[in-house]
Amino acid sequence: MVQERTRKIVITGVLSAISIFLGVTRLGFIPWFSGVSLTIMHVPVIIGAVLEGPVVGFAIGLIFGVFSLIQAAVAPTGPTVVLFTNPLISVLPRLFIGPISWLFYRALKNWRIPALIVSGIVGSLTNTILVLGMIGVLDSAFWAAIPPIILGNGLPEAVAASVLVVSIVSIWHQIGQKGKKKGSAF
Repeated sequence: MVQERTRKIVITGVLSAISIFLGVTRLGFIPWFSGVSLTIMHVPVIIGAVLEGPVVGFAIGLIFGVFSLIQAAVAPTGPTVVLFTNPLISVLPRLFIGPISWLFYRALKNWRIPALIVSGIVGSLTNTILVLGMIGVLDSAFWAAIPPIILGNGLPEAVAASVLVVSIVSIWHQIGQKGKKKGSAF
């Protein structure tokens, strides 16, 4: 029990640090033809939820959201980033990425690869739809822009997230299996 709790804390810390690293270095943003970068900063949240459950996903999502809020206030990268100084846009939607990803993974876990693909897609779209939806709720003029953003950015982000989630979690499980064979506490 203590070992499991320690593992959850360590994974939460490591994946949160990776999410922050991706934001600080801008490696979490992939230039895209639409002029708006695709983000993969939510991928650690999805991975944490798949590996360790909804609470870990929630915690990493919280840290991701708070980091987004701070970064928007301290080092904005464009005029629309100012919207993310509102915690209803930067923090609240990110709290749902992990738990929703976990629910889909849990429902499909007997089919590992499809479960990971669906979790990556659903987690990514949760981020996109809830962030854009909250912007729409707070600025009703924005509603017309939401469908093109989901199609132009949200869907490619979802594909990228699913590929990364499948790859990283599969590697994680392979490492875990090798560790178990050698008698480690992995």
